[in-house]
Amino acid sequence: MERTAASAAVPFYTPTGNEVALFEHAYRNRLPLLLKGPTGCGKTRFVSHMAARLGRPIHTVSCHDDLTAADLTGRYLLKGGDTVWVDGPLTRAVREGAICYLDEVVEARKDVTVVLHPLTDDRRLLPLERTGELLEAPPEFMLVVSYNPGYQNILKSLKPSTRQRFVAIEFGFPSPDVEIAIVAQESGLPRERVVPLVRLGNALRDLKGQDLEEGVSTRLLVYCATLIHSGMKSEEAILAAMIEPLTDDVEVKKALLRVVELTLG
Repeated sequence: MERTAASAAVPFYTPTGNEVALFEHAYRNRLPLLLKGPTGCGKTRFVSHMAARLGRPIHTVSCHDDLTAADLTGRYLLKGGDTVWVDGPLTRAVREGAICYLDEVVEARKDVTVVLHPLTDDRRLLPLERTGELLEAPPEFMLVVSYNPGYQNILKSLKPSTRQRFVAIEFGFPSPDVEIAIVAQESGLPRERVVPLVRLGNALRDLKGQDLEEGVSTRLLVYCATLIHSGMKSEEAILAAMIEPLTDDVEVKKALLRVVELTLG
């Protein structure tokens, strides 16, 4: 559920707009941040990059249907015959003055957003009812959440009362030139061999909302290029990284493969 990263090395990230400056302003002014955008467009990498850039530890939580407020704040556990309180990742982030990143926050149960509310206004407080503590977040603490608005249905969306507690950044896929540079950097595949893959990725993205729920992410393009760089044939890598992950429908796969033929020849 959680990953904690140090700030020793800054993960590679190529800005596509003013997101770096906005993040830094939000951090300095103790404002919570909401990242919106499609799967695999670089939201998580961006947060890791910014945490390292700012020299702050980061606690990352991948939210899911069973994630509760107690999973974030902590609970009493039996250890060696004693009952001891164990902080959750959100509580540890507050105590440490770290960045807490909740990925796909709308997937979590509704009681999670209730816990977040006191941390997203000028109080910056985290009440721990079970221990009787009231933690005040230090200046270094920052709350960042993300979600994919194009993928969520009406039953899984952020309430306006929650959304308006955050400064928000909208993410999309990079421009072709930027995406080519990213994929080449991440995979090691020469730029000239990455160009047709990015062209194909954009052709497949044009089918989103028709035969596909989601288009090809930058992440999948990196996977495909990595497979090719390691010696796999291009057609096999494309099938494994850019076709099979998108659909299980046999007819849709055939249609996607026709797009591959038309795009790459």
